[in-house]
Amino acid sequence: MQGLLCYCRAGFEPELAAELTERAAEAGHAGYARTERNSGHALFLCEEADALSRALPFADLIFARQKLVLIAELRDLDPKDRIAPMLDALQMRRFGTLVVEHPDSDDAKPLAGLARSFGNALRPALRKAGLLSAQDDARMPRLHVCFVDGDHAFLATSDPRDSAPWPMGVPRLKMHADAPSRSALKLEEAILTLLTADERTQLLREGMRAADLGAAPGGWTWVLTRHKLQVTAIDNGPLRPHVMDTGLVQHLRADGFAWHPAKPLDWMVCDMVEQPSRVAGRMAEWFREGWCRHAIFNLKLPMKKRWQETRLCLDRFAAQAGKPLTIRAKQLYHDREEITVFATPSGR
Repeated sequence: MQGLLCYCRAGFEPELAAELTERAAEAGHAGYARTERNSGHALFLCEEADALSRALPFADLIFARQKLVLIAELRDLDPKDRIAPMLDALQMRRFGTLVVEHPDSDDAKPLAGLARSFGNALRPALRKAGLLSAQDDARMPRLHVCFVDGDHAFLATSDPRDSAPWPMGVPRLKMHADAPSRSALKLEEAILTLLTADERTQLLREGMRAADLGAAPGGWTWVLTRHKLQVTAIDNGPLRPHVMDTGLVQHLRADGFAWHPAKPLDWMVCDMVEQPSRVAGRMAEWFREGWCRHAIFNLKLPMKKRWQETRLCLDRFAAQAGKPLTIRAKQLYHDREEITVFATPSGR
């Protein structure tokens, strides 16, 4: 069996399957998706998995939390000896790190204990067989063992340069006691996930100016102030008082779909609850008019045809922005029925 194994938010398996199918076809690779609702993962089976993986960079996949190249699917594993069939399937491969995990779904959560204990047993067996580096080596491919049931597992591999660095593809961010709302985690994850390390250093510098459209109660504004940005918070609703106490925030009671700055800003962020096509059009206007240089915004998705709506909105945003942009989009772990988009001028 050859193909890709990708994790996603439970309930978004059809969107991930549709994305993989469409992107594979665009890249000239035939295959088909296999998934099950609320399983937290999808398979795309094809003949040349390595070539397909190169054609579909992880950073370009929107609904995938993790991208793995499938090695084998093992069913009817004997609980008394799950290791032997895995060693047989791996043959002469060699890996730098072992990750034993499960999809992030309600059905798979009881497998967390098995994943931990099995990893402790498999790791020395792999090293004895010469399949795993004596010390974790981030330069080598990772081996993933993904349990979907006690007797059913996938073996897969990932390139550390082309995959999420976290088990299950989930960054473990801690909710700060001062955060005005849970939405702060979305912007923190977006900055961590959608920007490179160099971009985080270069594009989020003390003294830069930003606008937060639909700011109340101030979660995204609070995150920006932690990076020492000066923020104009746009919302008719109130902000939490301690957000204003930073001295970096000006709160204007105005409509985020009508207000714009008198002078260009470094950043605009937006988490307004509105139809995604309307938000995409408004975000494009900000770039077309030169009101901001960089942006992070959310698109709230409908209940049906979410992949189609995603492509439509992103295409509309790119076409109407009036300038070449680098656009990265992801359904983040802290997102719900939405995706998060980062946009910056191309060729910076």
